Amino acid sequence: MTAPDPIRVLLADDLILFRRAIAQLIEEEADLEVVGQASNGLLAVEAALALKPDVAVLDVEMPVMDGIEAARRILAALPETRVVMLTVSEDDDHLLEAVRLGVHGYLLKDLAPAELFDLIRAAMRNENPVSPALVGRLLAAVRAGTPPPRPERADAEGPALPQRELDVLRLVADGLSNKEIGVRLSITEGTVKNHVHNALAKLDMDNRIQAATYVVRHGIGLPRRP
Repeated sequence: MTAPDPIRVLLADDLILFRRAIAQLIEEEADLEVVGQASNGLLAVEAALALKPDVAVLDVEMPVMDGIEAARRILAALPETRVVMLTVSEDDDHLLEAVRLGVHGYLLKDLAPAELFDLIRAAMRNENPVSPALVGRLLAAVRAGTPPPRPERADAEGPALPQRELDVLRLVADGLSNKEIGVRLSITEGTVKNHVHNALAKLDMDNRIQAATYVVRHGIGLPRRP
């Protein structure tokens, strides 16, 4: 059986040593391949348009053009490319804006290389990985009244979702992967993916992070907070 093509990755970070070190480690993974590197957001956009990578891993803080604006342009021009953001701090103020844009993952730079590789793979599976510390900050902002990632729907409670889809979204909000959710709910990973897909369609949202924050924002299917 022919092995699947490796996931083609574009790396953008202005810290040359960090970027090259990550690139070298990625090249050691049989299913991952670095097809380009960039030192700022503008060069990242240009490289993405030329190379059409499967995943673009962008540092948030870069010169000339920051990672958020680069993500905006890449997502607009290349909807099939998954965009994963890297940040140095869980206090990053760009988190909500990135979620609004529909990025496919948001990770802290202090994670181990193996974790980064697994999360790149997760982005290709549309699992929208987010570092647990950032999930907590995101949901805290939502509960505190920060505007949700997408405009409010006319019906404040949103569309009715089956209890199982709500259960899945709550676990997504806790930062669990599809595999972990399947184990927790005693269902297959494929069934989890179907529930997430159906929930996104009903909520008219782009990714699972947006759906999870919407559920938390409105308390849909959750116990009432005192």
